[in-house]
Amino acid sequence: MDTLLTTFEEPLRVRAWRDYDPEVCALPGMDLGDRTLTGQVAGESGRLWEMGARRVVLPEVVELGGVQDFAAAARAVRALSLVRDLTARAVLVEWKLAYSALAPEDWRVLSHLQPPEELTGFEGAPEALADWRNGHYLGKCLWRQGPGFIQIRDRRWGDLRRFTADEPHYQVAIEALAYGAPAAGLPPAVLTEFGEEHLIIAVGELAWWLPYRVDRWTQEAMAI
Repeated sequence: MDTLLTTFEEPLRVRAWRDYDPEVCALPGMDLGDRTLTGQVAGESGRLWEMGARRVVLPEVVELGGVQDFAAAARAVRALSLVRDLTARAVLVEWKLAYSALAPEDWRVLSHLQPPEELTGFEGAPEALADWRNGHYLGKCLWRQGPGFIQIRDRRWGDLRRFTADEPHYQVAIEALAYGAPAAGLPPAVLTEFGEEHLIIAVGELAWWLPYRVDRWTQEAMAI
């Protein structure tokens, strides 16, 4: 679904390699070099995967919290979307996050993403980053599309929280939110429900969908 964000597709600069291990990445033929991603972010993780990228570095700090400018919010959402989608593919993502958290535990809404290399912006950030790294695993907060329904499985707070939505307006909203959308253009009731379950976050005037669709299962789907 096209949103206003399609007009704010700023280039994303990344560095990519064909392997997870830095020592292997130093071998001839493993470095994919610097890449400037200019397309819609919805397809960028797939393009990186197809070219063989298994380790990706985002050199610019992702600024989150206290974002006022629309362009800055769109830039943050674009970077977060790439981190989320690469995490879903089990690609090693090295990124930096400056998060002006309102509460000490706010970082947990992002704890299903690949942990950042650096986390700053709030008191207790080093301890939070250590917890993030120690508790991270693939599939911590995901969603899947079934025949006529959407199911979300969330383990960010330790226990399994499962949500199933079969009403069409939820599916339409998720499609719009997936890569960020102006909150003012979405049904308030849906935003409230998603917000109460910590399935979206506000980035400036944008709302962004947190769970990812898993492309690579760590075990058979029947056991997820």
